[in-house]
Amino acid sequence: MIRETNIEFHRYIYSRINWNSRMIGLRGPRRVGKKTLVLQHIKENLKLDDSLYVTAEDFYFANHRLLDLADAFVKTEGKYLFIDEIHKYKDWSKHGSFI
Repeated sequence: MIRETNIEFHRYIYSRINWNSRMIGLRGPRRVGKKTLVLQHIKENLKLDDSLYVTAEDFYFANHRLLDLADAFVKTEGKYLFIDEIHKYKDWSKHGSFI
């Protein structure tokens, strides 16, 4: 997905996001470009070895916890975890202490 992400055009909001924040939440209607904003940022500013982009609607999370993935990612020196479609993760609102 990173390879295929176009970086020629950025939506106006891209430059207004504080990408240095510890946690960023993007919300809005479907198909407005939230995922593209994140992928553009990864492609242009971060090392791929330090970054992980996942979608919480993936079948992987039917049998695995997001917390375990995050823990394993940090233990392999990962720095930037991007989670798309968090509302699709079962009981996501109950996990607020780590999300």
